[in-house]
Amino acid sequence: MIANMIDQTPPTPLSTLSAFLQAVSPEPRLEILLAIGRSEACVCHLEAVLGYRQAYISQHLMTLRDAGILETRREGKYVFYFLKRADILDLLQQAGILAGVDQEALARNTTAGQIHCECPTCAGMIPSTDAGTGNQ
Repeated sequence: MIANMIDQTPPTPLSTLSAFLQAVSPEPRLEILLAIGRSEACVCHLEAVLGYRQAYISQHLMTLRDAGILETRREGKYVFYFLKRADILDLLQQAGILAGVDQEALARNTTAGQIHCECPTCAGMIPSTDAGTGNQ
């Protein structure tokens, strides 16, 4: 019983920050976060964008969701992932600046809206050349 009480000590601010940074830091997770961007994406869409296997992407999505970074919504058989807080993209951009990463190169990793799969979102999407015109 005492061991359980010791294990349940509240996290410190630094341990919370460390856990957050560890959750987002692997390169595939950064790719996923950038691919989702300010919209949402299903696993099949992330497969098309990133070129990873479904199981590999799902493992990373589960870690990001468990860390409270992503949330989900279900539409039929599809589960769509989106950022719980869109300002994480600002954090990634600022981290890129501090690391000396070319911001245009980083922006090229945000391609979720440019590649289409067979999910309901993509099936109903208008071609990127018509985006924002209202033509469907």
